[in-house]
Amino acid sequence: MGEDSAVAKYSAEFVGTFMLVYTIGCNVLSGQPVWGGVSIACVLTVMIYALGKSSGANFNPAVSLALGIAGKLPWDQVAIYSVVQIVAGILAGFFYLATFGDSFNLQPTKGHTMMQAGIAELLYTFMLCFVVLNVACSKRHAGKNQFYGLAIGFVIVAGAYSGGSVSMGCFNPAVAFGIDVSSAHMGVKYCFIYTVFEFIGAALAAGAFMVCRGEQETDEATDDTEPSIGPKLLSEFLGTYILVLTVGLNVLSGSAAGAFSIAASLMCMIFALGTCSGAHFNPAVTVAIICSGRGKCSPADGAKYMGVQIVGGICAAFTYSFLMNGETFALKPAAYKWHQVVAAEFVFTFVLAFVVLSVATVRNSLSQYFGFAIGMCVTVGGCAIGKVSGGSLNPAVSIGISSSHILNGGGFWPCLIYTLVEVAAGAAAAGVFMVTQPSEYEEKKTDAEAQ
Repeated sequence: MGEDSAVAKYSAEFVGTFMLVYTIGCNVLSGQPVWGGVSIACVLTVMIYALGKSSGANFNPAVSLALGIAGKLPWDQVAIYSVVQIVAGILAGFFYLATFGDSFNLQPTKGHTMMQAGIAELLYTFMLCFVVLNVACSKRHAGKNQFYGLAIGFVIVAGAYSGGSVSMGCFNPAVAFGIDVSSAHMGVKYCFIYTVFEFIGAALAAGAFMVCRGEQETDEATDDTEPSIGPKLLSEFLGTYILVLTVGLNVLSGSAAGAFSIAASLMCMIFALGTCSGAHFNPAVTVAIICSGRGKCSPADGAKYMGVQIVGGICAAFTYSFLMNGETFALKPAAYKWHQVVAAEFVFTFVLAFVVLSVATVRNSLSQYFGFAIGMCVTVGGCAIGKVSGGSLNPAVSIGISSSHILNGGGFWPCLIYTLVEVAAGAAAAGVFMVTQPSEYEEKKTDAEAQ
């Protein structure tokens, strides 16, 4: 690379990181409790689209570290990028201090410990780095899609309203240093602690990426190369775990944008892992795909998928309980009756499963918007019936919520009813798909027949 290209790369990293940290400061100091997370996610998204071609648009030392471990960025570039990013973050911190004449200190949110905050940072930094590696750096996706900026940026929507309720939601050492140094008169401590946890999250993301994508990263691999069952099962576990973790943290923190945050977590992980396992993350979806036929998922593989999805949901539920000081919540809201809950869960689980079948399993499936289409079903259902049934729409979510609620005296049995309803909705979606998409069951014409 020539000197001009190096200047361009480092300038791009500086500008992108500066804008990210300055936007964070402005949102916090101007008081944006509802839309702040979306604003921050959007600045990351647009700067990735604007500067990705110049530097790769890391804007985050943890992302740079993950790329280095995965062999996607030379180590000298990891070091230089990280220094530029941290300097940009600190300068942005002083800039919002000058703008508002005020700053804010970095620390766990009220009622949470350093360990809880550190684990929240680790988990959502993991998600961020993992999504970056899959959508922007994998052999299967690098340079071949236009959803990368949306998928990466909206990890912040997922994390800001969930993990942010525990740690303030940095997920980025440049952000942590920018916040802490600009408020140095209140003490500089947590930027170092958060950075350690964020780097651990980055390293774990690189390791998970190499397991999930290893077979697709070889020189012999093509776009048709499918991973073996092991990487697929890890993919299903991780996607379901992140989804249920985000559900629990949003509910327990009383998030003002819970449904959208949960939808974003599903969307981002679908974009990341759709070409690995199919990104079901939901036993009802797996049932729908099996019942729809066409060999998209064998019953044997589907059973394994459903097993790891449920395990992922249970693990996530106990994780959010730990992060929220042992708090849990009931699956069924008390204000509504069971017949209302059953109707609500059936209809909107049907919507989710039917959309998956229609946009991701058809011959001419969506190539760019599949994750958005599926993820936003959670916004639809969460807002429409969240107060009626909780808007679970997923047996892994239902079983996870009920399993952890046992700790506080709750019953396990409600998740069994939810699961039956949700699985039935998945099967119904397959039936309606067969009626509405008959062309998917017609034999493809050969070239000779077409002529």
